[in-house]
Amino acid sequence: MTVFPFTEGAALRFRDEFPSACDLVIVGGGVIGVSTAIFAARKGLKVVICEKGVVAGEQSSRNWGWIRQQGRDLGELPIVMEANRHWRAFDQEIGGDRLGFRITGILKAARTEAAMARYERWLAQAKLFGVDSRMVSKSEMQSLTPGAAVDYAGGLITPSDGRAEPWVAVPVLAELARSLGVVIREHCAVRALDFSAGAVSGVETEAGRIATSQVLVAAGAWSRLFLGQHRVKFPQLSVLSSVAATTPVPSLFPGGYSDGDYAFRTRADGGLTLAPGSEHDFFIGPNAFASFFPYLQTLKQDFKSTHFGLFAPKGFPDAWSTNRRWTGESPFERMRILNPRPNLRTLERAKEALIRAFPAARALQFRTTWAGMIDTMPDVVPIVDHVPGIGGVMLATGMAGHGFGIGPGFGRILADMATGGAAGHDMSRFRFGRFSDGSKIDMGAAL
Repeated sequence: MTVFPFTEGAALRFRDEFPSACDLVIVGGGVIGVSTAIFAARKGLKVVICEKGVVAGEQSSRNWGWIRQQGRDLGELPIVMEANRHWRAFDQEIGGDRLGFRITGILKAARTEAAMARYERWLAQAKLFGVDSRMVSKSEMQSLTPGAAVDYAGGLITPSDGRAEPWVAVPVLAELARSLGVVIREHCAVRALDFSAGAVSGVETEAGRIATSQVLVAAGAWSRLFLGQHRVKFPQLSVLSSVAATTPVPSLFPGGYSDGDYAFRTRADGGLTLAPGSEHDFFIGPNAFASFFPYLQTLKQDFKSTHFGLFAPKGFPDAWSTNRRWTGESPFERMRILNPRPNLRTLERAKEALIRAFPAARALQFRTTWAGMIDTMPDVVPIVDHVPGIGGVMLATGMAGHGFGIGPGFGRILADMATGGAAGHDMSRFRFGRFSDGSKIDMGAAL
């Protein structure tokens, strides 16, 4: 029986004793934080990861498991191409098939010629980066998906795209980080930053203070709440995405597949990780009101596929009752794991759409369901930058559900940022100030 492992009672695996001082404290034990720790440790930094719940307990285990270059924002594309190489290297280093990593390709089906034209426009620009994506003709689509009952116009395939099992892979990467000397402490919320002369000098955790001159905030959906107490403002919001693991089905496509109504990843157990193609839920809270205008363009695009809720559940980062300022116990200790209820109706619609497209999957059943809160920005690309006005603080948030695949790429970049090295990529797309310096919201060319 497949059971989603990261609920409120999840067992603790990392309870290292942390030092009184270190070179870098990472707030958040997801894929971004863990990846950064690996690369930073290899550069000789003494690193501590503080995780309020458990490693990979939130979106890093709740995503689709895709390692996807296909259709990505052109600013992200070189970084996820690098991340793809890191995933391969991690898989070889760790061995034993412990990450569930496979290069299986990702196929995006097109129902119309208009969709084909959109794919071709993206591909014309993406080819300049050397990605191996290519268009799929109508006849080839039929050969790639022989069981499909839909007369697809064609599609877009990226053979070098891959997959891994998120709730397995990220804790295994954390074990690698620990073997490199990284200290990892679960159930250890960082309550606040300490400052001296305008720069960070330490963090106050529920278990005591750690002196440090550098902090990375990689806290996913909690990042805005955490930095908001220090009057750092940025327009991050979160949406709820529902996912299911299914019983085994006849082979449909070996990798990741989407056609707009649903998306799936074939799992090692023969079932699918299945999700709606675009439907998601959004809870209206104080941050939503404060960020209405930056998100107006996004709202126009996503309005029909968004289910709105007037109130976030108690304890959620943007719930009306969540404290924005605190002393002593923090909101992060009151909700160790953000474990929202999935929207079963959207999952049923995805299941029905899949069965219409692939009748051989008609016996499919859900084995387990879950949901995650996806942190996102108005232009659907992350902030990865130093926080202006606070020396020594970096922020990596707004991964928009793509953090799992791109995580090792941004991890390498953040480790170089922490040591004064070069990013190796144009990072202007991800700058902190793009929402406050008068720049127009750029929705990019992502599919």
